[in-house]
Amino acid sequence: MRAHVEALFTHDDAGRMLNVNEPGGKAAPRFFIGRTAHGKKWRVRHDIDDSTRRELELVSIAEPAGEELLVSAHGSTPYENILIRVEPIRRIWSGPAYAFPDDLPVAPLAVAISEANRDLLRPHLDAWLGDIAIGQPLIACVVGGHAVSVCCTVRKTATAHEAGVETVPEHRGRGYAAQAVAAWARAVRDIGRVPLYSTSWQNHASQALAARLGLVRFGADLHIT
Repeated sequence: MRAHVEALFTHDDAGRMLNVNEPGGKAAPRFFIGRTAHGKKWRVRHDIDDSTRRELELVSIAEPAGEELLVSAHGSTPYENILIRVEPIRRIWSGPAYAFPDDLPVAPLAVAISEANRDLLRPHLDAWLGDIAIGQPLIACVVGGHAVSVCCTVRKTATAHEAGVETVPEHRGRGYAAQAVAAWARAVRDIGRVPLYSTSWQNHASQALAARLGLVRFGADLHIT
């Protein structure tokens, strides 16, 4: 969970969140908590005043750890009640976080994308062309000479990489995303980093992809802005 939150957001020297960990990233949420069966990690944004930070910390400390916390979304109300006294709540996000198993399925259609073969992303996934330089490893599942699914690193640290995935709508449900994600995870491990995957509780397709790959849900997190 520590690797997960540090990959999601940049932090100052005091461990407070600054921005979303991507080029030109917007401000981080005001509060983050990630819970696992063995404990939890919480963070506040750097501009949260000390009194509010202490209140959030006390509620976070009281959060129990246990397997039941891996089953459903977080209850966010206690944190909302604290934060709303300072300013209105703008966004609440919650979802599961996954690690990859040792064994991953083969990916015969997966191709590593670089500047040399960048045109494989055209015409369906050319919005990802800018990620070739900043999102390596970038893996595409290629069918008929064109990429139909892509997975790349969207946030990273020296320890872990977080996956970003897209599949062309008319090619969904055929296992292409699973191949791209599996090949991406192998490539991340090959450079000595930990591959991670996370999504929202509302994104059932993304959770189904995680199940298809046998990903291991290690926890869930809550972001409040």
